[in-house]
Amino acid sequence: MTNVKTAGLIFICFALLHSFVAALNCTSPSPEALLNALEKDLFPKKLVRPVQHFSDTVNITISITVVGILGVHEKAQTLKTFIWQVLEWDIEGLSWDEKECGTKRVSVPRENLWIPDIHISEFMDEDKSPQTPYVYLYNTGRVFDDKPVRVISSCQLGIYTFPFDIQNCSLTFEPYLHFAADVRMIQGSTAADILEESREVLQTNGEWELADIKVAPSTLVLKEASYSEIKYFVILRRRPTLYVVNLLIPSAFLITLDIFSFLLPPHSVDRCSFKMTLILGYTVFLLIMNDLLPVTGYTTPLLNVVFSVSFALMVASLLETIFITNIQFSSSQYNAVPHWVSILVLRYLAVVVFLPPKKKSNRVTVSLHPPARAMNTSIISANDLQSISGYTPSVTPPLEPALHELMKLSNDLRAIRLQMENHFNGTKISQEWCMIGIVIDRLLFGMYIVFILVSFITIACIWMLSNSYVK
Repeated sequence: MTNVKTAGLIFICFALLHSFVAALNCTSPSPEALLNALEKDLFPKKLVRPVQHFSDTVNITISITVVGILGVHEKAQTLKTFIWQVLEWDIEGLSWDEKECGTKRVSVPRENLWIPDIHISEFMDEDKSPQTPYVYLYNTGRVFDDKPVRVISSCQLGIYTFPFDIQNCSLTFEPYLHFAADVRMIQGSTAADILEESREVLQTNGEWELADIKVAPSTLVLKEASYSEIKYFVILRRRPTLYVVNLLIPSAFLITLDIFSFLLPPHSVDRCSFKMTLILGYTVFLLIMNDLLPVTGYTTPLLNVVFSVSFALMVASLLETIFITNIQFSSSQYNAVPHWVSILVLRYLAVVVFLPPKKKSNRVTVSLHPPARAMNTSIISANDLQSISGYTPSVTPPLEPALHELMKLSNDLRAIRLQMENHFNGTKISQEWCMIGIVIDRLLFGMYIVFILVSFITIACIWMLSNSYVK
């Protein structure tokens, strides 16, 4: 029996000698007694990792909670968030009796314990969050470190689908110095629990909302060593209502006005001035709203492309109106339409814009210029009239001057009629140029309709896709 007790004592002494610290003995269940025990057996060993052997690994359990989304800077490619960081690890060999020392846990100054050098690798600025001077220490040797962190991290932002963009930013927690053999990062709460808790405590309700959170443990492998790390992917979704009201709807109104301006007569001067007023208004609109559009060095938002194409179509419609107006008033001075232009526009593009070619008229044009023979026979002398009628008047009437006056009046009427026909019907060249102008006008109108339909469908699809991330 004595040998058994001796062996047990030897085993206990051997275990205590090889432990980081021994079980604490409190003289009384009071804070002073526990503090004296900690100062004697634990605080002097804060400079080394709390392990029994150097080859042992300290397991750091980490959990985070997103408390606030402070801002996203597209030009600087940074994300500003406020999180709660919770770290937990064990001090090997440390324990005390709850009844003997009077408590299950105690808060101790942070500088009196070994604290892991956990940092966020995407950090871009100094952490200006409030400092927490204490950590919780449990009677099982478990250390609970909960502190706020104001994170300004780098994030590769994609703004192509602005204002319906979704950003996926990572926060990588890893030791700054300790290798994976010394400190291992372990995931604490699941991604679903972190997301649920973050949405409950989220304090900000600005431009961005928390769409999802994902967690992925990994190991950073370098040439000489490897580092254990935990990656948190914070997925943010932009609230697009502000930009839809201030950007998309006014732009859609101006484009709609430009479309309805095609209902004005092409040769009207009012149509040209109306389009010029729309272009000036759209330019002022873009200048005012320029601050709302994000700017990056390598990506252009799709919305900027839509605005640029809209502006280009407005300018094209103004140029087309000027061209048609010039045709209407000066086509009679133009040369004949080139053959390839006539074929391309009047034969092919006219079919595309549902403007069938004009059918040839079956009307027969009667020339008002009588042949020379008829002209000669129309001049009847008085002698011929006398011989035909067999009547010899007593006095010869002056018929020849009257016939000459009638022929002169007939020629004048013929010239006036031809001039009026040329004025109202136009020449063949003028008609072709006018037809080309009408085809171009309809073609631009069709391009406007197609552009609006494509833009509307694209924006609706992107909006629906962004809404699918919100659970």
